[in-house]
Amino acid sequence: MPHIDLGNDQPGIRSLFFYRPETAAPLSELAEILLRGPSTLERWERELIATHVSGLNECRFCTTTHAAFTAAQLPEGLELDVIRADVGSAPISDKLKALLDVAAAVQRGGRQVTTELVDAARAAGADDPEIHDTVLIAAAFCMFNRYVDGLATVMPDDLSGLAERAKALVAEGYLPTVAAARAHQAQAAVR
Repeated sequence: MPHIDLGNDQPGIRSLFFYRPETAAPLSELAEILLRGPSTLERWERELIATHVSGLNECRFCTTTHAAFTAAQLPEGLELDVIRADVGSAPISDKLKALLDVAAAVQRGGRQVTTELVDAARAAGADDPEIHDTVLIAAAFCMFNRYVDGLATVMPDDLSGLAERAKALVAEGYLPTVAAARAHQAQAAVR
C-alpha cells in the first residue's frame, strides 16, 4: 500500500508519474536521454547499469522492470541471469565490468568513486563520456529507486505482461508514459 493516495492503480514509478505528470516529464526525459540517447554504450549496457544499481539498492520494481528491458535488448548469446549472477566472470567486456564497478561505487556514495576505479575503466577502454554517463545513470537510478520505494509503490504480483512492456519500451522509449500520465490526469479532472 503506497504511503499516499496516488489516485491510480499503476505499479511502481508509473503510479508516481500518473500522480504528478509535471514531474514525470523531466524524469522520463532524463531516462530517455541516459538509456536511449546517442552513446557509444549500447542501450542494453546502459539498462544493465540501471538494473545493477537498482539491484544493489534492493528496489524490486526497478530491478525487475529494467532487467526485462535489458533482456529485451541483449545481443544473441548473452543471458542476463548469467551476467547478474557474477559480473566479474560474466561474458561481457572488461570495459562494461569496469563501468559496473564505477556504478556500484556511486550506489555506495558519490565519493566512493575513486581515481583507481576511473583509471581501471579507462584502461579497459572507457572514454570520458562513458564514465560520465555511467555515473549519471547510477546516480539517477539511486534517485529513482528511492522515489519508488520511499513512497511504497506497488509491485504487481503478475509479471506476465512485463515482456510485452519491455518490447514496447524498446520500440517507443520512455516518453509515452508521460503522455499516458497526462491523459489520466485529464480524465480525472473531468470526473
